[in-house]
Amino acid sequence: MTLIVFPAIDLKAGQVVRLAEGDMDRATIYGDEPAAQALAFAQAGAGHLHVVDLDGAFAGESRNGEAVRGIVAAFPGHVQLGGGIRTRESVERWFDLGVARVVIGTAALEDPEFVRAAARDYPGGIVVAVDARDGLVATKGWAEVSTTSAADLARRFEDVGVAALLFTDVGRDGMMKGCNVEATVDLARAVDIPVIASGGVKEIGDIHLLAVHAKDGIEGVITGRALYDGRLDLAAALAVAAA
Repeated sequence: MTLIVFPAIDLKAGQVVRLAEGDMDRATIYGDEPAAQALAFAQAGAGHLHVVDLDGAFAGESRNGEAVRGIVAAFPGHVQLGGGIRTRESVERWFDLGVARVVIGTAALEDPEFVRAAARDYPGGIVVAVDARDGLVATKGWAEVSTTSAADLARRFEDVGVAALLFTDVGRDGMMKGCNVEATVDLARAVDIPVIASGGVKEIGDIHLLAVHAKDGIEGVITGRALYDGRLDLAAALAVAAA
């Protein structure tokens, strides 16, 4: 099993940004041409891309649709999209546009039957976001923290056709503290759904550690700030993951 490296494009008001710990007031702008950034990742060898509509995550509906459409048109590989996808209509719209997978977070906690139905109707297309702050699930753009544990939320979606779980340690996201490999592997071992690691990747060593645990059910890793800050070379990360 080869680890998939997902370069991340987070969108805020049409710009490419990264947040610190999911805080919209702590955004660093990395560019205003999302489609060009997507193409650059493809040229570096990426076959998968992770896109987040940050404004949509807080609003509960798409806010960066034009930028997403541009990214899908420019990127020749698989685009995985999250942020504010909470209705059947929005799921259908993104698949019709050419998105390969949609990521559902808040609705997974608040309306699990909606997620189960979508997973049945779009096999391999639905990813459930398990965003945790101190082990408890965070929702609504990480602005609220529930009383549900990450593992308990994940178990609700076993055997319904969910493609993967996207696990993010909110406290590490965008902070360059290193990925929480231990918590990610624990989740992967607790369920029969592949897990994508996210939050805190800072160097090639994080990619290597996660690749070693691919056998435990780690499907991929999302990296953003480390790429934009030049601490992680995408081509090198892809090579380590493939090896």
